[in-house]
Amino acid sequence: MGNHGTTPAAAFLGIPLRWIGPGAITAVVAAYAIFWYLARPVAEPLPRHVGQLFGGESVLLYSVALVLVSTLPHVEPVFGGIDHAAIWHRRAAMTATVLLLPHIELASNPEATSVGKTLAVVAISGLAALVVWAVLPRWRTMLPAPARRLVVAALQAQGVRLVVRLLGGYERWRGFHRLTGLFVAAGFLHGLFDASAFEAAPGLRWSYVAIGGTGLAFYVYRELLARRFLPHHDYQVAGVRPVAADLVEVALRPLGRPLEFKPGQFAMVYLETADGWQRHPFSISGPAPEGGISITVKALGDHTSRLPDVVQAGMPAVVGGPYGRFDRHKGTAHQVWIAGGVGITPFLSWVRSLEAAGGDLPEEVHFFVTSAGPSPFAEEILAIARNHPRLHIHVVDTETDGRLTPQAVIAAVDTEPRMLSVFMGGPDAMLRQFRRAFRAAGVRRANIHREYFQWR
Repeated sequence: MGNHGTTPAAAFLGIPLRWIGPGAITAVVAAYAIFWYLARPVAEPLPRHVGQLFGGESVLLYSVALVLVSTLPHVEPVFGGIDHAAIWHRRAAMTATVLLLPHIELASNPEATSVGKTLAVVAISGLAALVVWAVLPRWRTMLPAPARRLVVAALQAQGVRLVVRLLGGYERWRGFHRLTGLFVAAGFLHGLFDASAFEAAPGLRWSYVAIGGTGLAFYVYRELLARRFLPHHDYQVAGVRPVAADLVEVALRPLGRPLEFKPGQFAMVYLETADGWQRHPFSISGPAPEGGISITVKALGDHTSRLPDVVQAGMPAVVGGPYGRFDRHKGTAHQVWIAGGVGITPFLSWVRSLEAAGGDLPEEVHFFVTSAGPSPFAEEILAIARNHPRLHIHVVDTETDGRLTPQAVIAAVDTEPRMLSVFMGGPDAMLRQFRRAFRAAGVRRANIHREYFQWR
């Protein structure tokens, strides 16, 4: 079975689809830097011009980030999935913020206006706060162990705990994140007021206006118009079933035209709860009766931790999508599936679809299910696997068996690594480790697929 899901040109060149979008971003950034450097006015000091170049590149990357987050369903085909597009939105925004540091250091203009300076302070303060808030959920993976212990101790202080409580939660972050375009607009206007290169080089000015204006136009579209053009389906909560101490399955019943999805995809689910409407991307764990869907929810620290208490049967829901291109049909004839914790959700959809469709599984698949404690889905998966001889299940309880390692996976599969396709879902740190190990073992980069379920 070949590698599907690419454009004809990409397939001809052997380029995975999920590389097309990032490659285009890189090419645009490089081309803009070359144009800016070649258009430098003769009288413009080189350090100042380079500093303003960093500012222009920052506006470009923020505009790219705004376009991506405003049109995620439409850019999905060139990123290999809406989750990959969302990750590149975050990477573009964080890189743009880093570029502001050399811009501040080098791009001093003795004739800067007071309005421009004020706009610069507003932009930098807001954008820096957004980046810091965005990386907070991953701070543990970014610090060495000794520093991590000190930070954990500091977090116990009463004042710090109050700040964490105020800033915690996906909904608060999402609300502040919607201000991104306003901070980018402040930075964009600062450039128009204070960039000394624009007076002598109109080409730089108008390219800057086109780039910044495009990003801000897409921001306005997202905030005011996008919801009118995206497909949504009305559902109702049919039931909430606890499957583990921190895991529940929510069954949704359609009230109108049901959502059509492929196994492995996810949806944007709006749930009306006792605390008000909540919005979150959830992988679809399988079909439910009467055209419904099931989602599996783990307590991750935001409103999902209270879902069993605030969601009840009969409550309305709105489902947008489906999204995602996490598809086993992209793989080769020999596949490895690795599910860690709640990362099992798209694989549940795959396995349940096998049972619903009947017939034989064409690929040879080794499915590794790893969890802290017995997996609540192990019995169901093993029962389905009995009807599919080519589906080999490896259940790993880390509390009794120890952690699953990439070496153990390769040894159990006993297949030439270059012939393998790997599909993974789970904690980010675990998947990064496995990806590096599989690449070192000889698995082709294009054959390693993962799902991002933490976009922030």
